Amino acid sequence: MDNIRGSAWMVLAMLGFAIEDALLKSATTIVPVGQTLMLFGIGGTLGFLILTWRRGEKALVRAALTPTLLTRAVFEITGRLFFLLSLALSTLSSTSAILQATPLAVTLGAALFLGERVRWQRWLAIFVGFVGVLLVIKPSPASFELTSMLAVIGMLGFAGRDLATRAAPPALSNMQLGVYGFAVLIPTGGAYALWNGGFIMPDLASGTAIFIATFVGVGAYYSLTVAMRAGEVSVITPFRYSRLLFGLFLGAVIFGERPDMMTLVGSAVIVVSGVYILTQRQPASSDKDTLTSQN
Repeated sequence: MDNIRGSAWMVLAMLGFAIEDALLKSATTIVPVGQTLMLFGIGGTLGFLILTWRRGEKALVRAALTPTLLTRAVFEITGRLFFLLSLALSTLSSTSAILQATPLAVTLGAALFLGERVRWQRWLAIFVGFVGVLLVIKPSPASFELTSMLAVIGMLGFAGRDLATRAAPPALSNMQLGVYGFAVLIPTGGAYALWNGGFIMPDLASGTAIFIATFVGVGAYYSLTVAMRAGEVSVITPFRYSRLLFGLFLGAVIFGERPDMMTLVGSAVIVVSGVYILTQRQPASSDKDTLTSQN
């Protein structure tokens, strides 16, 4: 029963993240990317501050100033900025597909930089998964889309953030990490907006989209927390890939996207490879390790 409940919460969380992506993509048609990132950071910071205080925790603690957390902030900025740029300039479906390769990159990084042992079956799954990424971005001169590389850089940023989180002080809770992750987006978005043309006054539709995206995103993160504490990690975690299905659906319904066969095949390859790696992981990994593998 716990696994069923946890799986349901995981699917709900992925639906929330997919809706967040669609709303932010819609907002960037009016509001510049930097300003959207800044407003999203403000809303997310306030949301996680409330969740942190409700748990009786302090938002600012000495452990937040460690080199590991500063490294995490750099990767957070990279992941969020380039992922939002990809949402704004590329399709929701391809951006969502490339994002699903994050667990593959995390496994690769853990082997290379954290000394984790990776069996040959996982190495093969990583290789196959990145072949799926190539199918999505279509690196041939005739069909290559440069904007797809924005999603790749964003995905690598999220992977670096996850690896830094694994090495973060255990005294920091997921909610505190959420505060820090969103707070660094405020100056980053503001600086990018100033560099890229300044600010505008959002209209009602775009302002509402950013507000709802922030609210839904915080709710999705909370749902993810509940999911990962409800059952077995190896059973529940693969349901994260439902985000891709929601992304493809929302891309088609809202933005009229029609992914080609290469994108669909590449997405399937990424998902199969990722599910294999995730189901082979030891379920003793901490909540924090798993929770931060979503943006």
